[in-house]
Amino acid sequence: MTDNIRTIADRFYQRLFTAHPELIDGMFNRGNQATGAQQQAIAGAVVAFARAQVESPEHPVERLLTRIGHKHASLGVEPGMYGIVHDHLMAAIVDVLGEAVTPPVAAAWDEVYWLLAHALINIERGLYSGHGLTPRTVWRTWEVARRIPETDDVVTFVVRRVDDRLVRRSLPGQYVTALMPMPDGVRQPRQYSLSHADDGRHRQFSVKRIHGEGGPDGEVSTLMCQDLRVGDRVTLSAPYGDVVLDDSGRPVVFASAGIGVTPMAGMLSHLVTAESGLRVMVLHADLDEESFPLRGQIVDDIAKLPGATLHVWYERGADAGMPVDDVFAGLMDISQVQLPDNALYYLCGPLPFMRYVRGALIERGVAPSDIRYEVFGPDLWQADVED
Repeated sequence: MTDNIRTIADRFYQRLFTAHPELIDGMFNRGNQATGAQQQAIAGAVVAFARAQVESPEHPVERLLTRIGHKHASLGVEPGMYGIVHDHLMAAIVDVLGEAVTPPVAAAWDEVYWLLAHALINIERGLYSGHGLTPRTVWRTWEVARRIPETDDVVTFVVRRVDDRLVRRSLPGQYVTALMPMPDGVRQPRQYSLSHADDGRHRQFSVKRIHGEGGPDGEVSTLMCQDLRVGDRVTLSAPYGDVVLDDSGRPVVFASAGIGVTPMAGMLSHLVTAESGLRVMVLHADLDEESFPLRGQIVDDIAKLPGATLHVWYERGADAGMPVDDVFAGLMDISQVQLPDNALYYLCGPLPFMRYVRGALIERGVAPSDIRYEVFGPDLWQADVED
């Protein structure tokens, strides 16, 4: 069946949204539906989980499940939704495979699905409980207090709470989901990394406007970058995300490219707030200095951390006006810097960038378990840099 899983996923979503069109409002990213990325995501999740059950059932795919669970919690997914998904997924399997779905085959895939579903339900229950929330109360209204243009395509938003409910602090590296009403009235969710440590009243996140490059522009990022102003209200989830800063005391290396710098900026800000004495090394790649989001905040935070260093690569030439320890022309080449011993590494950026950095680190003897990474987009399981 794995050869047909993408076709099954397409049929599943057709059935699901025909029966439950309300799920498009606030739950699913319709941009990813249009490009097929969402279909690829669910297909990859089911296949990866099924393969793991067959090949190594004694080792559950914890990383896969944790990532999906955090994303679901940030969307307010309820346990009852798994029954709806089950019914339409199993019907899609029969639609596509027909008589090949014998009772034993159907029973096997039914078992795989519910193993996956119950594991996720348990993870999500713990995540909601940890915030003192339920799926219905994961959302909260904030007001835009500041709007900071970072580059031609990136805007940072600082939002403040508008009620008396306490704000549970985020962990360094986490994200929130923004639930934005579109002009047609449909609410669309998008995840954004928190790019500054919380102070109990404010949160900060940065949005890159997505240009379609032959297709439609990103509808949510365009709306936010063009139209969201100081004083406007925005609905955000509680913070979630499993790629968070380790507090073991080991040196830390952040490697990012483009908008992938946002979770790194958030982690740096947390280190400054904690008056950390960790050795910190920041590696960033971009087109040029003007394209480097949050560069002012990062330079300021680097200056507040004893022994922290900043090393940049610019495709358009080795020119830097801000204080950096190294500036190189071209794509990132980690052989050009001296990495600290026994460090933990955090990566975020386009998938080819992360594959290169991870591969280069492993070639230099870094243990895979010491490399953490955040993948933007829906297919957190298929776009795994370990593949």
